[in-house]
Amino acid sequence: MRESPSGPANLTAILSLIGLVVAGVWIWKRLAPATQDAIVEQGVPVAAGLAVMLFVAWRIRGAVRRRQWRARRRTELIQRFQMEPSPERRLELAFELIEVNEYARDGLEPVASALQELFATTLKKAVGDKQHRIRGMAASHLGVLQDPASVPLLLAALEDDHAYVRSCAALGLGRMRARAAKEKLKLMSTEDWDQTVRSRAREAVERIP
Repeated sequence: MRESPSGPANLTAILSLIGLVVAGVWIWKRLAPATQDAIVEQGVPVAAGLAVMLFVAWRIRGAVRRRQWRARRRTELIQRFQMEPSPERRLELAFELIEVNEYARDGLEPVASALQELFATTLKKAVGDKQHRIRGMAASHLGVLQDPASVPLLLAALEDDHAYVRSCAALGLGRMRARAAKEKLKLMSTEDWDQTVRSRAREAVERIP
């Protein structure tokens, strides 16, 4: 199971906020009317400004914590991928690594060539209707790695019998901004029978200069 620090942190923040609201209401009801008026006129704007600053700081801290968690998790997965002897498990780790890295290539340099070879091999060998999800994931993840050598393979995947694979191949080509695929994708955006494939093809064309 993958763990993220955001869940416990969010719960703690919510409980703390509820506690502050309850305490603030309790204190407010016990203040004199003149004091309440002074607070409304002078204190509320200051408190609002502080609240905004605290909220921004909390969001920044959360973003930093998430980045740190992703970096640690990425390092762990890279090490496990490099040491894993099982092809099936290596593929599972490769998919998870791309997802943890938020579908970006930065940070994957130590294993980029190995991932490229694994996804390409998977796309070629995972034949048959029952393997369509694996083929599709391999196609879309190839696009993340930004290797021009993958373009012919993804173009071939646009002819796959399964719509899921074609849509993922279009997604991968869009991620690569592959100019060689632009005309083919334009055709698919209007001619393919599957709505998802047409949509993915249109999105890919929009990303290609």
